[in-house]
Amino acid sequence: MTRVIKLGGRAQNDPQLPAIVARAAASERLCIVHGGGEEVTVLMRQMGREPTFVQGRRVTTPDDVALVRMVLSASVNKRLVSQFLTAGIAAIGVSGEDGALLTARPFGDGSLGAVGEPEHVQVHVIETLLNGGYLPVISPLARGPGGAALNVNGDDAAAAIAAALGASELLLVADVPGVLDGSGSLLREVAAGEVPRLVADGVARSGMAAKLEAAVRALQHGAARVRIGDATSIYDERAGTSVRHVSSAVRSPWRR
Repeated sequence: MTRVIKLGGRAQNDPQLPAIVARAAASERLCIVHGGGEEVTVLMRQMGREPTFVQGRRVTTPDDVALVRMVLSASVNKRLVSQFLTAGIAAIGVSGEDGALLTARPFGDGSLGAVGEPEHVQVHVIETLLNGGYLPVISPLARGPGGAALNVNGDDAAAAIAAALGASELLLVADVPGVLDGSGSLLREVAAGEVPRLVADGVARSGMAAKLEAAVRALQHGAARVRIGDATSIYDERAGTSVRHVSSAVRSPWRR
């Protein structure tokens, strides 16, 4: 089986990350999905644009898509691939647009603009790379209706990919040790049914709310396990917050 690891933008700054991933890749099949929203924000502001977020998801105008592509699919993706290659990992970087690996429809009512909600995952593209001995490093852009590119939240993309693969685990790597309660203490376990309350109470805000919601969807549709934690969670299976789902998973609607 394959473990899917989603690397948040800040987590990518850990100088030990390539060695940590190399250690894990030596004994198991991994698939990496990455974010990089902070770098998108920096570039947007340099260009005089102020980013807007709704519940942890970036509002993306059609004009913003080229910028998001440039940062995520070019700069961030290729930097990570280079770091992993230097660490001895046979990494290959792809965008969700490549081979229509990830297709999406406009998110929700479309008010977020060119933001996508995963619709299908071409699993054979990922499995072809894995079976060839490569580590896929995936940028969360998707092919939308009519071939238009859509910006997909990295957690949403990782959840869809993990569910479609029937992953042994989806690990959402952030710059915090996991889900924290109101006093800043780590919650070792969160039941899926608790997620709406944590979001409503403000315990899980913005990006963490998006992570928890993505975790629940991944568990509902095929991922065997989900955790949220920092980079140490990649090699320490006891670290982070485990998200628990008690109902039986159903076949992933994203698998193709």
